[in-house]
Amino acid sequence: MPIHSARRSPERVQVFAALRRKKPARALKRMRYPPRMSESLSITLGEYAARRTKLLKQLKDCVGLVFAGDADASIHGEFRAHANFEYLTGITNEAGAILLLDPQNPIEDRRVLLFLKPLNPELEKWDGFRMEISSALKAQYGIKTVMRTTAFARFLLEATKRSKRFALLHSLAPHTAPVSPDLDVFRKCAERIPGASIVDQSQLLAVMRAAKSKAEIALMQRAADVTAAGYSAVLKQLKPGMTEFDVQEVIEHGYRSNGSRRAAYHTIAGGGFNATVLHYHGNRAPLASGDLILIDSGADFNGYACDVTRTFPVNGKFTKRQREIYSIVLDAQLAAIAATKAGVTFASIDKAARDVITKAGYADAFFHGTGHHLGLEVHDITPDGVIPENAVVTIEPGIYLPSENFGVRIEDDILVTKKSGGTNLTAAIPKSIDAIERAMFGRS
Repeated sequence: MPIHSARRSPERVQVFAALRRKKPARALKRMRYPPRMSESLSITLGEYAARRTKLLKQLKDCVGLVFAGDADASIHGEFRAHANFEYLTGITNEAGAILLLDPQNPIEDRRVLLFLKPLNPELEKWDGFRMEISSALKAQYGIKTVMRTTAFARFLLEATKRSKRFALLHSLAPHTAPVSPDLDVFRKCAERIPGASIVDQSQLLAVMRAAKSKAEIALMQRAADVTAAGYSAVLKQLKPGMTEFDVQEVIEHGYRSNGSRRAAYHTIAGGGFNATVLHYHGNRAPLASGDLILIDSGADFNGYACDVTRTFPVNGKFTKRQREIYSIVLDAQLAAIAATKAGVTFASIDKAARDVITKAGYADAFFHGTGHHLGLEVHDITPDGVIPENAVVTIEPGIYLPSENFGVRIEDDILVTKKSGGTNLTAAIPKSIDAIERAMFGRS
């Protein structure tokens, strides 16, 4: 997905995995889960707890807040917790929840406090019933101190009086946007606590989230494999006379048929001239023989995103001119992937791709960045400095020629390692000209 400026809780993931294990062998074969990852794929409560412990140590004497965010009052669509909140708790179904981190609390079990909105039986008849606070709920979330948000002000006051240092963990906002929720609260606290100070620690979670754990990498590989199934379906079915929306339906049905609940973002399916529009979302035009279609799409698997772009000939055969431009973009992408390793910057990766395209004479036709971090969000949080080992990044150069009615972008998801080139999580999706044409040739 080009550069630009509600998921399951752990217990639901475990239930889903248990149900999946009970499916008959025929159903498992149809879902095409890779055998090496056929066991339960989820983040354990222990890993969430370890993340919170690490963050507490880094906060030292500062108080921190992480907000889940509120549900849309219109209830159109599933609630999605803020990625920082999900990263630290795994909780995805508690709108309005707050995590208070109080490293100096003399009571160890109260150094991490989870606040949940009060029960509302009348509302829950509409939106779904919620559990009472109990030992079972605490065990389910892996957090020893759970309270209602009605007690939040009192416990925050105690923590801030003790510390008088507030750490901002949410990303800082530009002046044109509302301030981050933790800054909004801490400003009010500072007005009431003499000598209190607010410090920027928004990089702490950015750094933690950038380097993926083994469990996260497994989830992202599964998302990539599911995405590959969707693209495979497109290669089998793509033909003149289809519409862009038909292609979107084919690829997203492929995701749902292989274990994904949803696409990670709105699928871009742009044929002909529409492929030159970076964030084209119309997806309604008919596809003609001789067109290229640019598809930018990826599956979500248990909260982790895949992000892939491929450019296919609608009739199964690239023209000479299309092959020329496609080859330049592919060479640029391969150069950028080769430049990708732990300790480099996005600027150096971008330069590797841009040098190839500039040398070919198409500098002005490549007008976006070459990649971004990927994870719980499609455009995942990005720490300052170099790219760490075990980050997952996209590499996606492109050339767009509106006067010729086509554009080409090629994008893969790369697990960053110490070695140049990293590991391509989406390598199973054909991208060479020969591989694409072979996949489309001779179909029934």
